[in-house]
Amino acid sequence: MNKRIQEITGQVLDELVPETWTRLGYDKIKEIQNRTAELVIRECCIALAPMLRDMISRGQGVDMIKQHFGVKE
Repeated sequence: MNKRIQEITGQVLDELVPETWTRLGYDKIKEIQNRTAELVIRECCIALAPMLRDMISRGQGVDMIKQHFGVKE
């Protein structure tokens, strides 16, 4: 995942569990971050796929979103 995903995850952890998340190990934070981002991005791609197919060549828009966030198949 890219830097923007890291920033968003940090913001969420600061807002929701400021007293706890700093005690989590780096590996666990990365795991949470990557899995959350992956699920959100995949859902966005699924939701947008029909519209994007009409706007540009098939699948290109979905691939652009995944590439922007560094999601690998």
